[in-house]
Amino acid sequence: MAGARAAIRYAKAVLDLAQTQNTAEAVHADMALIANTIAESKDLNSMLQSPVIRSAVKKATLLEVFKNTNTLSVNLIDTLIENKRIAILEDVALKYNQLYDQLKGTKVATVTTVVPLSADLESKVLDKVKALTGGNAVEINNVIDESIIGGFILRVGDLQYDASIANKLNKLKQEFTLN
Repeated sequence: MAGARAAIRYAKAVLDLAQTQNTAEAVHADMALIANTIAESKDLNSMLQSPVIRSAVKKATLLEVFKNTNTLSVNLIDTLIENKRIAILEDVALKYNQLYDQLKGTKVATVTTVVPLSADLESKVLDKVKALTGGNAVEINNVIDESIIGGFILRVGDLQYDASIANKLNKLKQEFTLN
């Protein structure tokens, strides 16, 4: 978990610098792009984690993939390469976005479902989360997990509502094993 602590430090430093340069929002968009791209690409993630691939190759690849990003985001990649920490780039991007959301007062609601949410259902969930949290700035993050069988799991901060079929089956199993 030393990588997680380092990721928080890098993310805080980038956020502080972005705020002083008034580019926090642009860097936020870059970090979301970086985190999503690395999460979706097994090859890119493997390359970043590989100790065999040279730093120069990693840097060239990242600069080509993320060529339209802010200079602060490019500088982060350079710094991580120099410090031999490029493997934590995805974690830094995720932590940056979390810190940015906290700074802006945005709540992120994670909805875990078996299939992607439709636009209509997403707007209903968004309205419900706004009513529950009393906040206007809410984002929905839809996670697909087929292991919940059906239903959904809603998580906002420390609150979690589990209405999944897998959870209901586990409760039934516990009831039967106790009797």
